[in-house]
Amino acid sequence: MNTKISQIEYGQKISRITLFVFVVLISVFNCKNNTPSNGKLNVVTTTTMITDLVKNIGGDDVNIEGLMGSGVDPHLYKASEGDVAKLVKADIIFYNGLHLEGKLVEVFEKMGSKTKTPIALGEELDKNTLIGSDYFASNFDPHVWFDIEYFKQFAKKVTEVLSEKDPKHAENYKENETAYLNKLEVLQSKLKGIIETLPKDKRILVTAHDAFNYFGKAFNFEVVGLQGLSTATEAGVQDVQKLSAFIIEKNIKAIFVESSVPKRTIEALQAAVKSKGHEVEIGGTLYSDALGNAGTAEGTYIGMFEYNVKTIVNALK
Repeated sequence: MNTKISQIEYGQKISRITLFVFVVLISVFNCKNNTPSNGKLNVVTTTTMITDLVKNIGGDDVNIEGLMGSGVDPHLYKASEGDVAKLVKADIIFYNGLHLEGKLVEVFEKMGSKTKTPIALGEELDKNTLIGSDYFASNFDPHVWFDIEYFKQFAKKVTEVLSEKDPKHAENYKENETAYLNKLEVLQSKLKGIIETLPKDKRILVTAHDAFNYFGKAFNFEVVGLQGLSTATEAGVQDVQKLSAFIIEKNIKAIFVESSVPKRTIEALQAAVKSKGHEVEIGGTLYSDALGNAGTAEGTYIGMFEYNVKTIVNALK
């Protein structure tokens, strides 16, 4: 018992030391000139969705460094040594917040200063409209980008912050925002048209974890995730058995893998359904907590969303 307690205390101590060293490094680097040679704002982003958003608003007027790449799980992401240089040079840090980047939150809070601005975009949303969750310290489901209306609000906040920090290019940021919001309007209309081809009784989405609740709320889907809201939690045998019974009862034709979650959990669910004398297909891989590869359509927020909806509808028909 005492050994177990001492191990926990040791782990907590190491964690505190690691954070302390990180903050010291930040202080040292901050003593240097953070202004890049090209005179542009240095912007650091966390998730690929936010990186893509800032690229659309900032355009060529900002330097953008994204911490996370395709397939990276933000729930479990830890800042590497290579991230330190990016973070300390940043004039602005845009992150999702709502405890999505759980292991980075304390780092961002320590970095707040008059010259460095960490912005948690999700914290700007009206909390009364968000989906509650006991899985996160924020008490809210953080996967808000799957409601396009929320992503529009992200765009407006990014424009506001960039314009405030760099008034010389404020007009450019505003023009880029207007163009991007128009694209999001077109996307919403297109997705609604695709979803209308799927009968309402077939709009049940089963995925590896509950990343799609905002999508379900916006487009009238029932959404069920095997692992719950956070990939830090593991699905147990009872979870698999309960969900397999649900799939059989509702005669669901397809379930979905997620790009940032190991495939084995959904494969176990498929096997459980089969063991009960029924069949369910794996309808494809959806992009949930990260976009696809850079340079592809799925490597953009708009391309990812359209790909996901087409994959879901085609598999469930």
